[in-house]
Amino acid sequence: MASAPNPTLPLLYNDLVPLNSNQHGDWKGRTTDKAPWIAKQHAIPLTVEEFPIAQRDFPIVFSVGDRPVPLALMGLNEGVNVFFNDDGSPIGQPYIPAYVRRYPFLLARLQPDSDNLSLCFDPQSELVGAFDEGERLFGEDLQPSTHTQNLLAFCEKFEEAGTRTQQFMDELKKHDLLMDGEISIQRRDAPDQPFTYRGFSMVNQDKLRELRGDQLRTWNQNGLLPLIFAHLFSLSLMSTIFAKQVDLGKGPVSANMVNGAAGQPASTPVVDGQ
Repeated sequence: MASAPNPTLPLLYNDLVPLNSNQHGDWKGRTTDKAPWIAKQHAIPLTVEEFPIAQRDFPIVFSVGDRPVPLALMGLNEGVNVFFNDDGSPIGQPYIPAYVRRYPFLLARLQPDSDNLSLCFDPQSELVGAFDEGERLFGEDLQPSTHTQNLLAFCEKFEEAGTRTQQFMDELKKHDLLMDGEISIQRRDAPDQPFTYRGFSMVNQDKLRELRGDQLRTWNQNGLLPLIFAHLFSLSLMSTIFAKQVDLGKGPVSANMVNGAAGQPASTPVVDGQ
């Protein structure tokens, strides 16, 4: 029986082990065209560099709480992902967030009081192990292979992107631009009973319009303003995701059936728990 996910670990990760030549000198990493670990995930973290391309496929929202992060919505309900089948195979050719492509590796601090980051992996991923096939993680001299060096470089770039993403979020919070999000979606078969989704944050457009011109000019010059617009434009995809859920049989069939109470409109958190 698989162990329950550790709530102290990042999303997707069940365990973390430092990669080292003593224990993993003959191990290999293998690739896969299926990602079952994402099939039931409806919200995946994004970096700001990904906004321009991710907003073509996903609504981009922000988590709630003291340290909000950008999220790509792959579904509007907990456990629903309209871009991946249950076996982890993609539906169509959606953009795959870097957070997903990084798995099962990441950089982590082994000592809380140290700034040094070590390349770690999730041993439960079945993508790293003493396999016959795959890319060697260490050479015969037990030095990191080219494959491992590329993995490390990718993880380092992800960390750098994460720093820039945090700076973007700090700017939004500094100017009090985030507000509680709420999206209502009407179905043709129940126009008087919209499904309302909450549990996320979004940019307050009224406050955005009130910002001084010099601040908007600065954000336009440093690239922050286009990121805000990418987020706002992407919200129109909420109804598209909802329609995909219905088409795949993964969404509510009728507003009359929500929560088992006839005549009650839906009220479902869209990113609750993230």
